[in-house]
Amino acid sequence: MNLLDQIKAPISRDLSDFESHFRDTLKSDVPLLATILNFMYRTKGKQVRPMFVFLSAAMLGKTNELTQVAACSVELLHTATLVHDDVVDESYERRGVFSVNALWRNKLAVLVGDFILAQGLLLQLKHKQYGYLNLISRAVQDMAEGEILQIKKSRLLNIDTETYYNIIRKKTASLIATSLAIGAASVTSDPQIIEKMYLIGQDAGIAFQIKDDIFDYQEKGIIGKPTGNDIKEKKITLPLLYLLNHSTRGERLRILRLIKRKNTNSDAVRELIDLVVEKGGVEYAAQQMNYFREKAIHALMEFPQNEARTSLIALMNYITERKK
Repeated sequence: MNLLDQIKAPISRDLSDFESHFRDTLKSDVPLLATILNFMYRTKGKQVRPMFVFLSAAMLGKTNELTQVAACSVELLHTATLVHDDVVDESYERRGVFSVNALWRNKLAVLVGDFILAQGLLLQLKHKQYGYLNLISRAVQDMAEGEILQIKKSRLLNIDTETYYNIIRKKTASLIATSLAIGAASVTSDPQIIEKMYLIGQDAGIAFQIKDDIFDYQEKGIIGKPTGNDIKEKKITLPLLYLLNHSTRGERLRILRLIKRKNTNSDAVRELIDLVVEKGGVEYAAQQMNYFREKAIHALMEFPQNEARTSLIALMNYITERKK
């Protein structure tokens, strides 16, 4: 049994049932849409966010039908945002295969993303889960704001550490935070516990995104995107931000010129990657990632010990130690 299977053990039945529930939400009577949705289901990822939902619920109580609704709601939102992100980033590959916009172009991709998002909202309304609707709507708002803020800062290249954390807190961490909160909401109505799980998920989500940022400075594109992709998109993430903050004014101006004018030049990108590694940017980012992960785990220790809590801690370690 591999590590991921061990983590899933306390919620294995929930995850098995989830497959059919989620598949049912990705259906349409429109033939072309049905084809695209089927393609997306077949190329789905590890479904880490539903795992967060089920483990949060199992740690705090007994999973139920509403936990399935919560997990589907989160995964539908995640799936919709991936489709939209590929359009925004002009990315033609997702998880090693062609993205939806690469195969069916941007117009259809945007509409498919809208349809999936609507499916999630309708699912919550069908089950009269207005608390879920509030959590999901908050996540949609945060992710949109985070994406727009990142686009603005990528154009101006004037990002600072506080802004960086604000971007990843909204763009990435908000959905993992929502996963833990909505899982909690499926088994308890205590607003303090739900908010506590949200904050724990926020820290775990920040650690998750920093890990993604570190991947961009690895020797190989082990998560399905080219090494240096963030630089090519003029995204200043934590490793590069550390380099900028520890450079002289002249060095900083030169680095920013390289990003602005030669961000697609392979030699310039390679030079920047080497500089980030040499100056300790990757090491610093790893330290920050570990800080947020440990903060999340420490907060989890306030809850009673059970198998789900053990797996939840293991999942937080997994998302920061993963190789892809």
